[in-house]
Amino acid sequence: MNYVHPEYLIEPAELATLLDDDNLRIFDASVLLHRSSNGYSAEPGLAHYQKEHIPGAGFIDLLNDWSDTTSPLNNTLLPPEALAKAIGDVGISANHKVVLYSSGHIMWATRAWWCLYYAGHTNMVVLNGNLSAWRKAEFPLRDGIERYPATTFTAQPNPDAIVSTTEVEQAISQQVCVVNALSPELYAGTGDFYYHRRGHIPSSLLLHFDAILENEYFKPADQLAEALSIGNLLGEDRVITYCGGGIAATIDAFACLLMGQHSVSVYDGSMSEWVQSDERPLTLGDQP
Repeated sequence: MNYVHPEYLIEPAELATLLDDDNLRIFDASVLLHRSSNGYSAEPGLAHYQKEHIPGAGFIDLLNDWSDTTSPLNNTLLPPEALAKAIGDVGISANHKVVLYSSGHIMWATRAWWCLYYAGHTNMVVLNGNLSAWRKAEFPLRDGIERYPATTFTAQPNPDAIVSTTEVEQAISQQVCVVNALSPELYAGTGDFYYHRRGHIPSSLLLHFDAILENEYFKPADQLAEALSIGNLLGEDRVITYCGGGIAATIDAFACLLMGQHSVSVYDGSMSEWVQSDERPLTLGDQP
């Protein structure tokens, strides 16, 4: 069994043969998460990038440059025109092939991929196995900072890539398949950490992103199809994924696209936005 869209991934060995391609744009999109008594804090992974990165790779600051810093919620996607400018500023045009990876969790690479997908870019890939796979293969690394010349990118937004709270509420009433990418403990509301209120969005299914990955690689197609068989995700007319803040949800969403589900949306505000109103219901326990 093969991925329906293998062109969404690139293996380290293939990337190693393309480093001299002038049309290639490689980016480290790392973000570092730190656990605290109030949950998690995040910082750009620029320092890690400066220590070692794939030759030629630039750095994308997802937190400050590709997110709306005026929003009360972290990681909120920029409006299309502002996102298009941010994409062009790092040197990406519509004609470039873009490779995305992270030195930390691969969810930051899939988040960057989803930003481009939302903006209408059509030629971007995630490095399967992340930087750790590149390092394990003993391919070259560099230190310092590298930048591509700024260019112009014109957004052609894919409005279905992102959904709002209102759209999620409507989707639930219409029995659209909604998927929670968080851990079983967060889903059930039994863990020490939770997003202001415990539980999950009513009727949503659990598909923890760990079920999709193995050592930073996306699982082989047959195993991925099995993981996505929960709720018949690949057979649904539409799928909406969510998590805590719209990051981990992009792993589930990316996997659905990889395996041929053509209509997938990410709830950008996710639990961080849903719990803002006590009028929005939550379900406790391990059942939808």
